[in-house]
Amino acid sequence: MSRILPRTSDYFSRSDYLQVFWLRRWESQAMLDSVGEETITPIGGLSQTMLRVPVLSPDGKPLMPTQPSRARRWIRDGLAVGKWSDLGMFYVQRVEQTSGEETQPIAVGVDPGKLYSGIGVQSAKATLFMAHLILPFQTVKDRMEQRRMMRRNRRGRRINRQLEYSKRAHRQQRFDNRRRNKLPPSVRANRQFELRVVTELCRLFPVSKIVYESVKARGSKSFSPVMVGQKVMLGWLSKLAPIETQLGYQTASLRTQLGLVKSQDKSSKTPESHAVDGVTLACSEFIKYKPFQTAKTHGHTWKGSVQLTHAAFVVIRRPPISRRQLHLMVPSKGGVRRKYGGTMTRHGVRKGDLVRASMDRRVVMGWVSGDTARQVSVSNCDWKRLGQFTASKVQLIHRATGLLVSRLHYLLVNGPSIA
Repeated sequence: MSRILPRTSDYFSRSDYLQVFWLRRWESQAMLDSVGEETITPIGGLSQTMLRVPVLSPDGKPLMPTQPSRARRWIRDGLAVGKWSDLGMFYVQRVEQTSGEETQPIAVGVDPGKLYSGIGVQSAKATLFMAHLILPFQTVKDRMEQRRMMRRNRRGRRINRQLEYSKRAHRQQRFDNRRRNKLPPSVRANRQFELRVVTELCRLFPVSKIVYESVKARGSKSFSPVMVGQKVMLGWLSKLAPIETQLGYQTASLRTQLGLVKSQDKSSKTPESHAVDGVTLACSEFIKYKPFQTAKTHGHTWKGSVQLTHAAFVVIRRPPISRRQLHLMVPSKGGVRRKYGGTMTRHGVRKGDLVRASMDRRVVMGWVSGDTARQVSVSNCDWKRLGQFTASKVQLIHRATGLLVSRLHYLLVNGPSIA
């Protein structure tokens, strides 16, 4: 899970390796410096700023997050080592066993969707993490349709249509190949993507509860793919922590009670689009709508308390890398079909690797997205190409993790950024 520097090799000289080493060390210090200190000044009248750094024990057990100032002292005194998770979060791992490992309740809220999902991590005193997930639903669906079309064309080309129909080499009919109870590939990719992120969070925080929003059909409304695979997803999540489900109207009611506002633009890469519901679901572990009764009246009211604070917010997606194909679907001039897809390049790096590339005075950090005979293509988190760089000026920072994580922003739900 931690980001480890690559070993020196023939492709990467020792000077390049040292540059990457000092770059990662500088990033660790910059991360701790940018996280800021705990303060008691109210922001927007909503809560206080209480940013936290995840902590792991020497054997990898997640402990309660700590203040950035304390994490800096631990690293300075040699009591902890700074590392990076696959979600782009900086955390520290203690070198020696601590005297106490008691933890407080921490909940993870998951707001599933068809194209986008929201995830939030919350404790009673602070918001710890927010994420906006761009799901691979449409990409997988389009590729499955393309695969079906290519398969039909391939089978059609081997049939000699000069023969009569009874003598043609048609594939025999099979009627018992639809009995398995499986998820559609696009839905399975969505749920497995959400599971991957939640699993990484459970490795960083001592999660005591996972709250998952359940979707149900109402009246004559159209069917939603979000309804598919909920039972399977709950079974996967139950292996990580205790599960609790909540309906959409319950999430909306609690969101109103917390004073949060949800954006109508679901594609917006802000906490208000989907992460706000993830935080709301996590807050439901600390605030409950319970009945009450007195001598003169009775009813229901909200009981409990929770503090919403600034937290790390990231946008996460899968790298849209095409699987290796023998050739392109449409041949070029002369009937030549070149190879297409795959993750390997000709320059020692793979597609999805995090690299640092330079061109004249321009220096960028991004992910490998392709290559030519002498150059490497580097793209940003949105998979938009930043440029093509000479292979000798591309330095590997970390191998591909299967995730594209945007730069960390420390945001308050419905509030301004502080970093």
